[in-house]
Amino acid sequence: MITIGVQAMMLKELIAEDGVFTTLQKLRSIGYRSIEVSQIPMTSLTVAELARSIDELDIKVTAVSCLLSAPEGSPFDSLAGDFDKIVADAKSLDAKHVRIGILTYEALSSLEALHDFCATIEGYGARLAEQGLTLSYHNHHVDFMRFGSDYVLDIISERCPSVSLELDVHWVHRGGLDPVRTLAHYADRVSLVHLKDYRIGRVPAEAFDRYRAGEATAVHDTFKDLVQFAEIGEGSLDFPAIIAEAERIGVKHAFVEQDQRYGRTPLEALTTSYENLTSLGFANRF
Repeated sequence: MITIGVQAMMLKELIAEDGVFTTLQKLRSIGYRSIEVSQIPMTSLTVAELARSIDELDIKVTAVSCLLSAPEGSPFDSLAGDFDKIVADAKSLDAKHVRIGILTYEALSSLEALHDFCATIEGYGARLAEQGLTLSYHNHHVDFMRFGSDYVLDIISERCPSVSLELDVHWVHRGGLDPVRTLAHYADRVSLVHLKDYRIGRVPAEAFDRYRAGEATAVHDTFKDLVQFAEIGEGSLDFPAIIAEAERIGVKHAFVEQDQRYGRTPLEALTTSYENLTSLGFANRF
């Protein structure tokens, strides 16, 4: 069965305020028992508190994140500048996956640039494999842009045999594809999954006020901005089918993530996702 945890990017503000261990105590009290670390600087204190959370809270660190390269002054580790540290941190936390969350923007500029990106991450993927670690690549909707007849994600998958995929079902849907079919299509490449729902939000009241005051296009002008991230079960994606397909193809780890929360706190959003997943029959996946 798959294990459902949390993408800790959602917790970065809480961690900055309260620290790693205190924040993960709150997460554990909801019912989550695994995390993927992202957008949290991997200082010695962070690594130590993650290790403490593993020991004292029974929280598993499944994956750690990094950049390909980092601008000067960045607080985040990069494969180009911190390869040995990334390996050491992952091994010390028993995390089997190292992930990159997005491709370089330059890689979208041309097929040649995309091929260069692929060569770079494949090189790091092979090096990490020698260390017993898996490099995973996380998609967005732009990964379903085409060069010729091929999606960007197809090209990455074909040219990077040492790199696994972390499919984000919201971004798959936003890219115009069906998440269940996409999981099946990449069945032999997917190692991790991001669970986030997709909804069309409400037209804001202010737009109706403008419309009634005579601004004819006020409501229409908001249409393009109504796509939202949502707590699991609060949108339109079929999570029983998604999770069943992820399990069918052998995925062991999935993470709840919500990029924007529209006024709710991270723990409120994560509680709703947990409760809805539990009501859908997935209480034993945490």
